[in-house]
Order: sequence, then structure tokens, then C-alpha cells
Amino acid sequence: MIEGSRLKASGPATLALVVLMSAAVFPWLGPPVYFISFFYTIFMYICLASSWNMIGGYAGYISFGHVAFFGIGAYATALLMNVFHLSAVSTVLSSIPAGAVAAFVAVLVGYPCLRLRGPYFAVITLCFAFVVDLAVKNLPIVGGADGLWLKAMDLPIEISRAIMFELMLCLMAVTVLVSAKISYSRFGAGLRAIREDEEVAQTMAVNAPWLKIRAFALSAFFPGIAGGLHAYYLTYIHPDIVFDVNISILIVLMALFGGGGSWLGPVIGAAALSLVNELLSTFVKAELARIIYGSLFIIVIIFMPNGVIEFVGKMRKAHSAAAS
Repeated sequence: MIEGSRLKASGPATLALVVLMSAAVFPWLGPPVYFISFFYTIFMYICLASSWNMIGGYAGYISFGHVAFFGIGAYATALLMNVFHLSAVSTVLSSIPAGAVAAFVAVLVGYPCLRLRGPYFAVITLCFAFVVDLAVKNLPIVGGADGLWLKAMDLPIEISRAIMFELMLCLMAVTVLVSAKISYSRFGAGLRAIREDEEVAQTMAVNAPWLKIRAFALSAFFPGIAGGLHAYYLTYIHPDIVFDVNISILIVLMALFGGGGSWLGPVIGAAALSLVNELLSTFVKAELARIIYGSLFIIVIIFMPNGVIEFVGKMRKAHSAAAS
């Protein structure tokens, strides 16, 4: 029995390892730069959706302002690069302290805001994103409304894009792994108890405030790193780019579409909707694309509140019951 369960557990892990190794080799096979950039974007959104899921999916605290941590990471990396004149390797490493800055801001914001619940928390996090956006636009030290330029890699675009591809792939893998670890840990069990009923969870000795702060800080740490890498990828950042609220909405939609209650849901949702987003951006006008995304959001909330994974599982059970 034990040996059988180990074999069952090793199957998905082996498959995931094969997929990651195949993805790591892909940019060095000479594909068009477009496809390298496209998969880089998918990895970034998987990272962002999985990070958001730590507070929004497991704990049930829906945040619409997570793009603020992404932007804070981008600007922190840009400032470190421009002030200290960092090399390419040092700039990439500076995205890690940028993630720490985002996590620190999350603790400061989360301490008062996590006392709110439901729509109140969602609105206050959305307002937080707007406030950070306006603050950055009016601070000359961070470039204000002009934005900031970063020194690009002194390499051919194919190689520089491949390097950023590998870095975002690694960050995505670490983020998903941490999310999966949380899902199967006591920490994750505590967050799920908070999501179901916070008062009852506290009567069962669950330290809800501490767990929520930890989850919120962790959910900001990885977007901060992703923002730092993305800043170096773009070589130019502007508040309208890295603090775009549409990114926050897209992250929430991705996580909920796949299934916010599991670690795999945001991965599936981010991959699927990144493909949909690319198709809409290419073949559909921007106004119509927003209508389609709004419609998707409504469909997910009404018909698949727990995501595609649970919806498909219920359909399979219903089909099996009908067949038997």
C-alpha cells in the first residue's frame, strides 16, 4: 500500500519535471522571439495567479490590488539598478530584495486592512493600487509620470529573451511549489478554516490574524520578484504599465477560473486565459476584448464559483453516476 501510494505521488512529480526540463530547453532550439516572449508571459501570469491564490484562494480574502506589489517590485529593482549602477547579474539578483520590499509593504497594508472582510477588503485593496499608482506618478525620485529606463543586456535579443525566459520559468516553478506546499501543510489548513468561517476557526485555536498576515506577505513577495524581472525584461517602466489594474483583475480571473481552492487551479487558469488573452489581443478590438473578459468573469462566478477543476470533477461524477 505504501509503495503504491509512493508510485502514485511520484507520477505527477516526474511529469512536472519532464515538462519543466522541456520548457527550459525550448528557447535554445531557435524558435521565433515571439514564442519565447509569449511563454515568458504565461510563466509570469502563472506566478502572479499562484501568488494571489495564497491569500485569495486559500484564505478567501479577494484582493483586487495585487498589481501594486508587482509594480513596487518593478520600481524597487529599477531604483537599485540606476542608483548603484548594477551589472546584469546584480540587477537580476536585486529582484529578490525587491520582493522583500513588496512583502514589507504588504505587512504594513495588511495589518489594518485584513481586519476587513468580503467586498470591503476587495475595495480597500483596489484603492491601495490606485493610491500607489498616483503616488509614483507624483514622485520625481522614481521618474514621476515619465517613467524609468533600465540598461538593457548587451546581448542579441534572442539570447536576452531566452535568459529572461529561464529566470521567469524558475520563479514560476518555485512559486507553484511553495503554493503546493502550503496547500498540504497545517498553514494551508488554517487558511482554509479561515475561508470557511473565521470565527469558528479562532475558537479552534487558529491564530487567524497571524496566518492572514503571513499569507498576504508571501502572496506579495513573489509578485515583487516577478515585477523586478519584468522591469529588466521591458528595460522601461511606467506607472500605467506596471500598476495597470487590469492586471489585477486578470490575475483574479485566472485563479478563480482554474480553481482558487487548489494549487493547480491558478496554473490551469493562467495558462488557458493567457492563450485567450493573446488571441483576443491579436484578432479582436480592445473594447470587445474587455466585454468578453467581463462576460468570462460573470460566467465563472455564477456557474463555476470553485473553478474549472471542481466543475469538471462534478461533471465526471454525474456522468459516472448516470452510466452506472
